[in-house]
Amino acid sequence: MSIDQPEQQETTLVASPSGDGGEGNADGKEKKSTARIAIEWTAVLAGALALALILRAVLFQAYYIRFTSMEPTLSNGDRVLVNKLGYDLHDVNRGDLVVFERPQGVSGRQTDDLIKRVIALPGEVIKFVEGDVYIDDQRLHEPYLEPSAITTGKMPSNCAAIVNEGCRVGAGEVFVMGDNRANSTDSRSFGPISEHLIVGHAFLRIWPVTEFGRL
Repeated sequence: MSIDQPEQQETTLVASPSGDGGEGNADGKEKKSTARIAIEWTAVLAGALALALILRAVLFQAYYIRFTSMEPTLSNGDRVLVNKLGYDLHDVNRGDLVVFERPQGVSGRQTDDLIKRVIALPGEVIKFVEGDVYIDDQRLHEPYLEPSAITTGKMPSNCAAIVNEGCRVGAGEVFVMGDNRANSTDSRSFGPISEHLIVGHAFLRIWPVTEFGRL
């Protein structure tokens, strides 16, 4: 983004019959010109700051992780940066960490958003076989889980359909789960979520600084 700089007023000195009066008049004009430039620059900087704050509110938001359902990827006390505009420009992808509004009926304060990982996409069938996740009968590779992690649970009742004991995800929905499979309230209990509930994509850990980096 470029910001047009205000054009500096050109000060023209005109000879005066009285040497003292001419110099005083010129000094006054120079002072007025300098003051005007300072005011214009202050206005430009204030506008740039206001624009930055607006863009931050619209495009990005920092979130504080309060629970352990996303361990080992995210820990209690971590802070992440969320892109709130990305999904207006492209589709949700499998593996994305998404922040979304708490679905109706899920315990907790309704104003507290949740963060989980997208596992299954619209139209796909997800099921659990011997502790592993299968998408359309293909085992899902999940390197973000602890090696000892197993995925179990009954299929929720609000699937678009139950196919071979698996849950078909409806159009405009995604199936989300926490990386801490043994301690996460997710789509296994409240079902697939509407993409309209998604606030944004958590793409960057900003705290602690020792763990700073992309997610």
